[in-house]
Amino acid sequence: MEAEHIQALLSAALPDTEIEVQGEGGKYLVAATGSIFEGLNAVKRQQTVYKVLNEHIASGAIHAVTMRLQAPSEA
Repeated sequence: MEAEHIQALLSAALPDTEIEVQGEGGKYLVAATGSIFEGLNAVKRQQTVYKVLNEHIASGAIHAVTMRLQAPSEA
């Protein structure tokens, strides 16, 4: 799975969120800033992203995801 594909999936699911995805070979870094993360702890923020990616993680297309997630007030 390409980083661009992951970025497109996340952008569609998390509108008004600035998203950058880097990586290859099943290992990716997701950096995202958006109001959707406001007031959420780190676990809830990660769950928001995993909800979008779980199908691809389960299929083996994605092996590892490192996340840097923040609200605009933290940027």
